[in-house]
Amino acid sequence: MQLSTLDIIVLVVYFAGMISVGFYATRRASKNLDSYFLGGKTLPWWLLGISNASAMWDITGTMWFVYILYAYGMKAVFLPWVWPIFNQVFDAVYISRWIRRSNARTGAEWITTRFGAKGGELSRGIIVLFALISVVSFIGYEFQGIGKFCKVFLPWDLSPNTYAILLMGITAIYVVLGGMLSVVLTDFAQFLLMALSALVIGAIAMMTVGAGTLDQVTPAGWRDITFGWNIALDWSALLPAMNTRIAKEGIASMFGLFFFVMVVKGVMVSMAGAAPNYDMQRILAAKSPREASLMSSIVSVCLVPRWILIGGITLLGLVYVTPEFRKMGDNIDFELVLPYVINHFLPAGLIGILLAGLLSSFMANFSATVNAGAAYLVNDLYKAYVNPHADNRTLVRFSYLASVLILLAGMGIGLFISSITSITQWIVAGLYGGYTAANVLKWYWWRLNGHGYFGGMLVGLTSALVVPKVLPMVAPAFHDPTYSFPFIVLFSAIACVAASLATEPVDQETLKNFYRNVRPWGFWKPVHAMLLKDDPTIEPNRNAGRDLLNCGVGICWQLMLVTTPLYIIFRDLRGTLISLTVLVVTTVFLKKFWYDRLEPHNIITDNVVS
Repeated sequence: MQLSTLDIIVLVVYFAGMISVGFYATRRASKNLDSYFLGGKTLPWWLLGISNASAMWDITGTMWFVYILYAYGMKAVFLPWVWPIFNQVFDAVYISRWIRRSNARTGAEWITTRFGAKGGELSRGIIVLFALISVVSFIGYEFQGIGKFCKVFLPWDLSPNTYAILLMGITAIYVVLGGMLSVVLTDFAQFLLMALSALVIGAIAMMTVGAGTLDQVTPAGWRDITFGWNIALDWSALLPAMNTRIAKEGIASMFGLFFFVMVVKGVMVSMAGAAPNYDMQRILAAKSPREASLMSSIVSVCLVPRWILIGGITLLGLVYVTPEFRKMGDNIDFELVLPYVINHFLPAGLIGILLAGLLSSFMANFSATVNAGAAYLVNDLYKAYVNPHADNRTLVRFSYLASVLILLAGMGIGLFISSITSITQWIVAGLYGGYTAANVLKWYWWRLNGHGYFGGMLVGLTSALVVPKVLPMVAPAFHDPTYSFPFIVLFSAIACVAASLATEPVDQETLKNFYRNVRPWGFWKPVHAMLLKDDPTIEPNRNAGRDLLNCGVGICWQLMLVTTPLYIIFRDLRGTLISLTVLVVTTVFLKKFWYDRLEPHNIITDNVVS
């Protein structure tokens, strides 16, 4: 791909600006660990929310979303639930408040508030291991994605791995120097750039493609969001090779079952709470539990421009790139959509802005992941076991080293990964399947102890490595790793319960302090009875029904934030009006039954409201 001098200047200025932010934030970030990893817990909730959304706007996922929308039509809006993207709804409704009340620095440190210092050693160790595996896996995932992206879009004849190493190295400069503060500030700038790029592409797509053209280049039912047991889209007359590709993926033929498994998996993962990555880090960095909830709520709103970008690229691709796909036979290369759109529809200068915006989506995700992973190495390993009396200067210096170590480990994984899809499937189905059972039970069942948590996580992680490989051998129809999730969770849950019942419960003081501070609902009656002896006025949390109802309504609300911009881009009046109507109704509902009932800013623990 050839870039003009103006485009190259735009990219150079962009990279120089991002690095400058790192130098600017160095002094403030170097005060102590809270400043380096949590921004001193002084950042406003809206800025943390924008940063969190920017970190989720990764380039690899964006390219995948373009493909699934192209292939499956509007039914593809459900497929991102495999991550699941609606975990932000559960976080906003109640999980973020529960997490923030701990006042911890990392997810592993939070575990100590649940199981105590003595009983929490094993559980803290296993969550650190999970966090590091997760972070390194995500960096490997990004390594593959950004390398392939740069190979297609940048004009210099370098290998994908070389591009990935160079870009990760540039991003690491401001991450290492400025810590979370530089990450959040650059995320904000990158979000503005990404949003501008999205609006430009969306406008170009709507002005270029006629209102009735979409129906001519898509199969019947492509606009329809509803589905049955299978997705009945027939590409035979338009792009025969697409039918072959969809059949090979195996989702369309059993979409009803896949959807059911995906929703159950998504609800369980969401109820387990934020994973120990940049998402939890931003929750812990919020000023208060209320602001942690507000931060999570704005993430879905901030991702609306991403769907405008995806819709615009897909629309242009369907009309102008499909003829190129027909020439490829069965070997369709969907990476052609983005370069074709950029080459044919953007003038000089705007190409540089769009490329900077797309590179921003990578850098935001990557920088947040590195910073979150380093926090575990420093706070939960180095400070906890190696040098507990280290001063702030020493800890911050080790934080620099930890960020570099995390980066090198992720690059190493990336060099040995041959497929983006394979590592994505393992992360969302295998790795998070091993995480789910223990982390659901820690919130809702008082009897889970450190041994049960450790045993469940260990069995879960082991199952995550084994089940996805064994299940297709037993049942070939279930070759997608998503179908492995129920088995991984079941094995992990059995280990949690068995190990907990075979060992002593968590000590009473730890349980009472956790319940008093966090105020969870679920099976906590024995702990509530203990607290009644100390404080006869304490009330149990009876908000489970309201919270879960708000989550259900919130999922519909979030889905409309996806469908509305897409239907607008596709100029589907009926779909737009229905989406907007549902969006307004669900917004009013959540305003009354969620927002109006959030605890005040100055209350960390509330005995009545949760």
